[in-house]
Amino acid sequence: MEKSTPKRFSLPVVISVLMTVIPLLTTSIITAWAINHEKLLRTLPFEWWLGITVILTLASSLALTPPTFVALVYGYFLGWSSLPMLFGMNLGAIAIIYVSANYLHATSIRHHLIQVYPQVGTMLSRFYKNELRLIFFAKLSPVLPFAITNLFFAMAGARFKQVLAGGTLGMIPRTVLAVWAGKEAQDIRYLLEHPNEGLATKIVLIVLIIVSTIGIGYFFQEKKIAE
Repeated sequence: MEKSTPKRFSLPVVISVLMTVIPLLTTSIITAWAINHEKLLRTLPFEWWLGITVILTLASSLALTPPTFVALVYGYFLGWSSLPMLFGMNLGAIAIIYVSANYLHATSIRHHLIQVYPQVGTMLSRFYKNELRLIFFAKLSPVLPFAITNLFFAMAGARFKQVLAGGTLGMIPRTVLAVWAGKEAQDIRYLLEHPNEGLATKIVLIVLIIVSTIGIGYFFQEKKIAE
């Protein structure tokens, strides 16, 4: 009688799950802390916010804090003046993830996947011809997790300049929308517990999702036609 061997989860799957679940836990903790210390946060000098931004850059690269959530908090306390810090945080987190992926031998992992799944090589060849466009549409979507998408593009072998450019351009609408929502909010508890409240916010989010889906879908549609 044959013994069934237990199925093991691959490392990429485990990492993806952790990078999806952990931000939910950390945002809950930060939300509770921010609600209870609103007065303290309002009295922090600008230099402290710069230091916090550096820490959150590292946290975002580790998938501990979603940048859009951070933008809501920054918008609530700092308004539009927080945009340069948020853009710097996004760029820094993207760079850290890219360098970390290379440190983890992304090239050897990519080559292994191509050997096991030859169709991956065809898809990557098409990706290299449309790097900036696909990265932009992926980062435009409010649904796709920040750290996972950046890690995927780095593991796929995207060029660093393309990842930075596409990631920055794609994150601008999401960041501006989050800062605007935070700036207009009257209560931080309600803001963080209902981040997408308001008709205008919902409409913009839906538009971003539709545009992102069409852009990414067009990439796969072209692949289907080519085949």
